Amino acid sequence: MKEAVVIGGSNGIGLGITNSLIEKGYYVHILDMQVPDEEYLVDKTKYRHQYIDLMELRLSELSHLKQNPSVDILAIAAGFDRVAHFASLSSKEIESLLQVNSLATIQILHYFYDRMVAEESFKTAVMVSIAGHISSPLFSVYGASKAALHYLIESVNVELEMVGSTNRILEVSPDEVSSGKIPRIRYYGASHTDIHLVYKLAQEILKHLEQNETLFIPEFEEVYQSVLERYHADPAQFGRESYRYLQSSGRVLDEKKKIVVGYLSGTFDLFHIGHLKLLKRAKQQCDYLIVGVHADASHKGKETFISFEERLEIVRACKYVDHATQSTKEDSESWEKFHFDKLFVGSDYKGTERFNHYEKVLGEKGVEIVYFPYTKGTSSSQLREILTRK
Repeated sequence: MKEAVVIGGSNGIGLGITNSLIEKGYYVHILDMQVPDEEYLVDKTKYRHQYIDLMELRLSELSHLKQNPSVDILAIAAGFDRVAHFASLSSKEIESLLQVNSLATIQILHYFYDRMVAEESFKTAVMVSIAGHISSPLFSVYGASKAALHYLIESVNVELEMVGSTNRILEVSPDEVSSGKIPRIRYYGASHTDIHLVYKLAQEILKHLEQNETLFIPEFEEVYQSVLERYHADPAQFGRESYRYLQSSGRVLDEKKKIVVGYLSGTFDLFHIGHLKLLKRAKQQCDYLIVGVHADASHKGKETFISFEERLEIVRACKYVDHATQSTKEDSESWEKFHFDKLFVGSDYKGTERFNHYEKVLGEKGVEIVYFPYTKGTSSSQLREILTRK
């Protein structure tokens, strides 16, 4: 049985592509954070779901698909947007838009490039956007992320041709148009009740994919040919028209997302998997994580094996940590410096006199104390005991 990989295949156009492939006799590997609602799948027995988080992409988790000779189609349909002024986007949103919409896709294409350049047929389709072809005010970062994909795909297709490969990457750039002037994102976030809207598009995508085409812009002759002509004739004027339209559409969301700042402190001696999991869990609950590293372990009546400078450098190098510094004597003192929104601590501190006091004092400042239960596994105490015995 032929097999296909659809990244972002649980909803919207990704689900439409999944169903269209199943109808063509494919077994589909859906890679998505969400499990698809089987009510909307044409055949529940013809798919397998695999969790993937494009913000923390691990390409090694795709190796079994890359090496599977039965897989001959790769479709990437993951992406999201936000209509807002550039100044209203947080640095975290900018990072997420670029990571999910372009960087992760580019990394996946690079990972599967060996399959594209091989003699065997390997068809690839990527959902881009017309916003990547034109001036996109109020879609600035989204448009930039899609423009990166547009020019990358265009360039890689030339490379494939020049090395003699017959495989190509199909760029699909859909949107709907209101008033015939600017694009409006529709297909990525289509709900299940709107799935019929994307079903026809999914079938058209597969038709263009089978024909080994490199670019498909739905409604090109009806709408987008004139849109692109107007843009190329006067990009600045086109941008002004787009801006005015979106401003009047009621879709601009300029309310800034609050940046949630988290804080935790620890010694982090003999850094191990338990420390890593703690930092990861904390980062999952905030946008910006600050970590205070204790100068020593005297507060526990212990000595450290690793110097403070080295422990601080190790914590700073962790991808979940945005800022690491020497801790204060009390976590409440750190609030005076950082004004964090969440304080993370082990559950064994809950109910202690110290943290009952923290709950009262920090609670008045709007701080939430999050208690993490300790999990079984490696601990600093275990490592310290083993090293001491040795």
